[in-house]
Amino acid sequence: MIRPILLLLMLSTAGCAVGPDYTAPQIRLASTFAEGSAGPIGEVASRRWWTAYNDPVLNDLVARGLAQNLDLAAANERIAAAEASLRQTGLSASVDGGVSASSSRRGGAVQAAGTQSATTLNAQFVIDLFGGVRRARQAALANLGAAEADVGVTRLAYLSAILGAYIDARYNQNALELTRRTIATRERTLEITQNQRASGAATELDEAQVQALLDDARANLPALEAAFLSNVYAIATLLAEPAQPLVARMQAGAPQPRPRNAAAIGIPADLVRNRPDVRQAERQLAQSVAQVGVATAQLYPSVTLSGSVTEGGTDAWSFGPSLAQAIFNQPQLRAARDESLSAARQAEIAWRQSVLDAVEDVQSANSTFRRDGRTVALLARSVASYERALTLSQQNFEAGALSLLDLLDTDRSLANARLGEASAVRDQAVDYATLQIALGAGAYPAP
Repeated sequence: MIRPILLLLMLSTAGCAVGPDYTAPQIRLASTFAEGSAGPIGEVASRRWWTAYNDPVLNDLVARGLAQNLDLAAANERIAAAEASLRQTGLSASVDGGVSASSSRRGGAVQAAGTQSATTLNAQFVIDLFGGVRRARQAALANLGAAEADVGVTRLAYLSAILGAYIDARYNQNALELTRRTIATRERTLEITQNQRASGAATELDEAQVQALLDDARANLPALEAAFLSNVYAIATLLAEPAQPLVARMQAGAPQPRPRNAAAIGIPADLVRNRPDVRQAERQLAQSVAQVGVATAQLYPSVTLSGSVTEGGTDAWSFGPSLAQAIFNQPQLRAARDESLSAARQAEIAWRQSVLDAVEDVQSANSTFRRDGRTVALLARSVASYERALTLSQQNFEAGALSLLDLLDTDRSLANARLGEASAVRDQAVDYATLQIALGAGAYPAP
């Protein structure tokens, strides 16, 4: 009776796979970003956007880090693990068996001693009637795709970290130079005040006020030096290299990085293929959908073809199908199937959220970057005005036509304006990097 049932099952279900078939998810997006009107920008995952800073040292550091960063090495190992997992699916999961051999020597009072040996070959093949094996392979393929996308996520995280550390290092280096210029200006003011005190035109209090302001500027140097070194050490860690050679190289100095071109942002639909985290979420959704099929197949009968051949002693062979059907643990299996359905729905929600987050990231970064240029330009004008004002103030103070308090106020304003401009340049450089990373640019190496 079993044989007709097996034959009927094999004929009626051959080629089917239980569980839902995966289809790429869809989401409605605006045709353009807020404050954006450009058309599609196409594939930007291999764009080497950091070269827009026109900084050879930065380009070299990025290239070296992409080749030897430990986080990226770990992400690539996760791809290797996913590939190995994939090789365990499909036919590999359907076939089992092996060879066993035995040898024994026997004898007795009425039996001559002798050796008896036997070799047995066993083989089993699972007939994938309900597509559980196929769904498992689909899940493994999706997992491999998610691991590949994870490399892009890790690569963007590395770019964000090394660009941020490098930009901050150059900012602190520039702030050090600006502070030294402020110190030189205040030393000149102190010299003028001392001369005036000697002639009776200034008081000891005037000299003390100038000295205090000078000491305050000098006190800022250690913190700026420490911040510079801290960022250089962070870069060395990202490169997986000793810090001292990099410190020596960075101390040679370079201008603060500034992006040299405008940033095209494309349209929201570009993010679905350009953002590696969105692609990773989509592959995780595909994996979850396939796992529903794997869990559903557990509810149905499984058919296995088994065979064995024994040679030696009593030669024998056997071959035939076997049928197994879970009965008493059906509630547990159905609960597992329902759990996988919920996991798939959660994965779809996560994918949708990743798309919306990506759109927000681009719009926020673009809004900030668009305004950075105006801020930098206005602060540059402010610095130029304060420099002229300070020169005139020193001349008037030396001639006795301006009070010391007015001179010191102009001095403070110039120092703050210079550091404010340097900070704005840093923000502009960081915001350009943030925008490019939000777009998914640079997530994968150029082909």
